[in-house]
Amino acid sequence: MKNRPKVGLGVIILKEGKVLVGKRIGMHGKDTWCFPGGHLEYGESWDDCARRETGEETSIIIKNIRFATATNDVFESEGKHYVTIIMVAEYESGDVIIKEPDKFECWDWFDWDNLPQPLFVPVQNLCDTGFRPNY
Repeated sequence: MKNRPKVGLGVIILKEGKVLVGKRIGMHGKDTWCFPGGHLEYGESWDDCARRETGEETSIIIKNIRFATATNDVFESEGKHYVTIIMVAEYESGDVIIKEPDKFECWDWFDWDNLPQPLFVPVQNLCDTGFRPNY
């Protein structure tokens, strides 16, 4: 049987004209930068997944969550294929904390036009489309 794509979800969180990205460690996409996110769980809504993953990874609370687009992401060197749902949300409250130090080195806010490099495959694929979040 062939491997089927998995469903991932990334959350572009907007705050004062910047977006939150974290540097990945110890997992696929190591040493790349990404939005908070993860796997969509069985029966979970996209909004609930965005809230859950953001809280699990950063401890912040988000609001005004909405669908932006989706990317088709093949990680050739890892033999993985994802369809990644991209959501956009606004920061509501809380301090950004590295809640999964085995998965993330740091989190920080960046201008969309000055994202750190290299980007995680779904983020790079998103940027390659010319996508820009509406602030």
